[in-house]
Amino acid sequence: MSPTRFASEHRWIYWGAILILVALVVTGLIRYESVKRNNQTLSKANQLQEELVRAGYPFPDTDTVERLLGTDGGQVCEAPGNALKTALWKIRQSNGATGPGQRPVISDDRAVEAERIVLKVYCPDKLDEFEEELADLKTDGTVRR
Repeated sequence: MSPTRFASEHRWIYWGAILILVALVVTGLIRYESVKRNNQTLSKANQLQEELVRAGYPFPDTDTVERLLGTDGGQVCEAPGNALKTALWKIRQSNGATGPGQRPVISDDRAVEAERIVLKVYCPDKLDEFEEELADLKTDGTVRR
């Protein structure tokens, strides 16, 4: 049997081997991106934990931070200076009453500082926008430590 005839009769072997190799390359690339993303997520979560502990906050759970903020900060970094988010945040910083009894309170410095730390770690380019939006928000050391 000549080599040419063998190659033409068993062409399916070559095509099968090529398909298997392509599938392995695609699978490897997908897994590499997944591992890379997991490493970045863990690295950012650890950095945030260090910054929060350094600032005097309790040590957050790594898994929770990874799930909530991922590699890009998730909702926190989407639009930190957004008017709706700022308004909702200010409403939550009230005395807790509802209806006519609801009054704004002077927020504690640490409430703003926690978000500032998250922005510094996950999206430092949005930190200035956040600072501008909250420049008129009066804060003070209102919570005992």
